[in-house]
Amino acid sequence: MFSLEQIDTSYTLFIDRDGVLNHEKHEDYILNWSEFQFYDTTIEALAILRQIFKRIIIVTNQKGVGKGLMSLDDLDSIHKNMIASIEKGGGKIDQIFCCTDLDNDSYNRKPNPGMAFQATQMYPDIILSKSIMIGNRISDMGFGRNAGIHTVFLSTTHPEIEFPHPMIDLRFENLLDFALQLKSITKS
Repeated sequence: MFSLEQIDTSYTLFIDRDGVLNHEKHEDYILNWSEFQFYDTTIEALAILRQIFKRIIIVTNQKGVGKGLMSLDDLDSIHKNMIASIEKGGGKIDQIFCCTDLDNDSYNRKPNPGMAFQATQMYPDIILSKSIMIGNRISDMGFGRNAGIHTVFLSTTHPEIEFPHPMIDLRFENLLDFALQLKSITKS
């Protein structure tokens, strides 16, 4: 059974974007920076998590690019502005991996583990068994399970998902709740 007490500064945090860091658009895509809106507590949470995790890596499915609703330049603009805001608040994102593929069976599209393995190729010191995937969808939890990563579910957009659940190790209301709970444990 996985617990927060196991986490130390050698761990990597894999984190979903929409519905975790920022508000999702209902059944739609965030197409540009003007549509991107952080949750009020995201910047504070990421500043706390930066002190705990060795690396923080965003893994995000972005089918809107594959559908031609937005360009890679639009996506890059969102991410550059997002990272600048996070860094201004004391946080840091080490890398962002995106899957723009339309095929749900794509190896890189969550719940498939491809983006985790891209991360281990870029950062060979990442140990997947000493990593956490935090997300707001069962597909995020599936990504974690498929890559051998512990899973943390945030009920930000899908509070109806029951817990305990076979795909979920731990559950929190939002990213700040997770960060504060982890901070209180790692200080003791």
